[in-house]
Amino acid sequence: MTDRVLSHARLAAGVVLALALTVPLGIAVAGLSGIGHRWVDILAQFTGPALVAAVVGLAVAGLLRSRILIAAAAAVCALVLAAGWRQWAPPRGAPADGSPGFTVYSANLQARNTDVEAMAASIAASDADLVVLVEFGDAPAAAIDRVLAGYPYRAVNGRIDRPSGASRSVIASRRPLRDLRLRIPTLFVVGAVAETELGPVTVAGVHMTRPWPYQFQWAQIRQADGLSAWARSVEGPVITAGDFNSVSSARIGKIVKGDGNLIPAPGWPGTWPTRLPAFAGITIDQVYRTPDLALVERRLGLPTGSDHRPVITRFVRAASPAA
Repeated sequence: MTDRVLSHARLAAGVVLALALTVPLGIAVAGLSGIGHRWVDILAQFTGPALVAAVVGLAVAGLLRSRILIAAAAAVCALVLAAGWRQWAPPRGAPADGSPGFTVYSANLQARNTDVEAMAASIAASDADLVVLVEFGDAPAAAIDRVLAGYPYRAVNGRIDRPSGASRSVIASRRPLRDLRLRIPTLFVVGAVAETELGPVTVAGVHMTRPWPYQFQWAQIRQADGLSAWARSVEGPVITAGDFNSVSSARIGKIVKGDGNLIPAPGWPGTWPTRLPAFAGITIDQVYRTPDLALVERRLGLPTGSDHRPVITRFVRAASPAA
C-alpha cells in the first residue's frame, strides 16, 4: 500500500472519527445544559455509554497520531465526565461515629423472568436487612417463600397485568414492618415502615414508567412530583428504591432531589441493560435517601436473570443533616 493510499485512509478514518465524536459530544451537552425538554432529557440518560465511546475515540485518535483529533477526543471525554459526575459521584454524607447500619437490596426482576433460583441466590448473597423488588412476576410470586427465605415480613402491592407481564412490587424485611398501603397517583409503588438497627425507616419501592416517547411525555414528571410530595411529608429517615427509568442527573432525578429532598446513591457501575458491561451501563435503578442517613457502600448484586442488575446499598446515621 503506497504512502498516498495510507494518507487517504488515515484522512477518511479521521473524518469518520470526528463525526462519531459528535454523538458523545451531543450527549454531554444535553447532560450539562440543564434543559428538561423531553428530547434533551432522552439524550442526557446516556452519559455512561457516551463516556465509553469518547474514551474509545481518544484511543483511536492516538492510533491515528492526529493531534487535533486527540485534543478533540480528550475534550469530549472531559465534557462527558463533567456531565455524568453528578450521578456517578453524589455526596454520600458523613457517617456518625459508632452508628449501626442497615443494608438494602433493590432490583427490577423483570416481570416475565422465571429464573427463581437466580433471584433467591442473589438476594441471599446480599445478606441485606431490607429487600425492595419491582416487576415481581408470577414465577417468583408462586415461589415467594423460596425467593424471600429469611425475610418473613413483607408488604406486597396489588398485581397488575401489563403487555410485558404481570407485576407486583414487594418490600421484605428480617424485622417487623408495617405496610403503609401507600398510594401515589399514577405511580406504581409499595411503602412500609421497617424496623432497623437505626430504628424505624420509611421505605418506598418505586417503579416509574418509561420516558417519552414510550409513554405520554408528562407521565414521569407527575410520578416524580407525587413521590417528592410524599417524601417531604414523612418524618424520619426515608429510603426510596427501584426502577426510576431515569438517571439521577436528568430531569426526573432533579425533581426527586430538589422537591423531595432526597439524595441518590452513586450511579456507577451501571445497572441496565445487562447485555452491556456494567461500566458502560445506565443506572436507571436508583436508591435515594434523606439527609439524615449517610451512604457507606453501593455495589451491584449477583445476576437475577433480569435485564437489570440489582443494587446493594448500606446506610448509617448521618453525623449532621448536611448531605
